[in-house]
Amino acid sequence: MKVRLAFLAAALVAATATSAIAQGPPGGGPGGFGQRRMTMLLTGITLTTAQQAAFDDYLLACDLLDRRIETLERQIDEWAAHDSFRQLVGRLRCLRGIDTLTAIGLVAEIGDFSRFRTAPAFMAYLGLVPSESSSGERRRQGSITKTGNNHARRLLIEAAHNQRRRPARSAHLARRQAGQPAGVVARAQQAQLRLHKRWQRMSARGKHSNKIAAGVARELAGFVWAIATEQPLHAG
Repeated sequence: MKVRLAFLAAALVAATATSAIAQGPPGGGPGGFGQRRMTMLLTGITLTTAQQAAFDDYLLACDLLDRRIETLERQIDEWAAHDSFRQLVGRLRCLRGIDTLTAIGLVAEIGDFSRFRTAPAFMAYLGLVPSESSSGERRRQGSITKTGNNHARRLLIEAAHNQRRRPARSAHLARRQAGQPAGVVARAQQAQLRLHKRWQRMSARGKHSNKIAAGVARELAGFVWAIATEQPLHAG
């Protein structure tokens, strides 16, 4: 999973450099860099000899990285289908924002979810709980602690951004939920409704989207823990 992220980062660097040669930012306009790259090739932008050589090198790097990422994603899909992962990955994929890559990443990073006695303990391990400072009788909460597992926290924060959209059961989500226990699907639906409301409430209060995503990720972590351990959510 981390290797894949490294390849994605390298691909972005190559895409940025290639796009800079054409005097424009990567991902400019609909379709992202892929469409821009094809447009450049088709319209035949005039480049100097040095620019063309650099462009060809970076374009080759992008294509090689794309193919390597596709290979890694196929391998991850195979791992997710293995007996030791299949059941838990399948259940976590019922949650909106959590597909195979995120689910297998969480399972690989966390291992045994039952080692956390409560959802708040799991949230704290991920560094998703607010920091606190006190002076006398006054207690003030700050930003999240960011302690614990950085990679798992990042996966959940990325997944949390999906909760800004209105709750819906897309065809892709329906396929992921097909064949899963009714209780897991119902809990995933509960999560979708609750997390969207949380996003909307925080947005209405003028909170920055990054802070909203962290808050929503904290609650999403609770649902992940509850599904993984087959326990109800409770404080403690």
